[in-house]
Amino acid sequence: MFEQTFKAIDDVLWKDAGCSSELDYTEQTSWMLFLKYLDDLEHERSLEAELMGEEYEYIIDPAHRWSSWAAPKDASGNFDHNNALTGSDL
Repeated sequence: MFEQTFKAIDDVLWKDAGCSSELDYTEQTSWMLFLKYLDDLEHERSLEAELMGEEYEYIIDPAHRWSSWAAPKDASGNFDHNNALTGSDL
């Protein structure tokens, strides 16, 4: 299921003008996975804090979170294609 998704991401990153070697490609892929992981971790911790009646202080500003720029959602919680960064915007 995820194999095709990762393959598609790999293909896009590999063809990107900014990746001139395998090292660049590995660095870019690692960075993207780290940002996604950090966003998920922050979201999970904020939910845990909410359940305990506490406030959670995010490490990353809202504008720089993965969920804001890579996978923004509209008011109904669906993926917002109009505000998602793609192509050279990333």
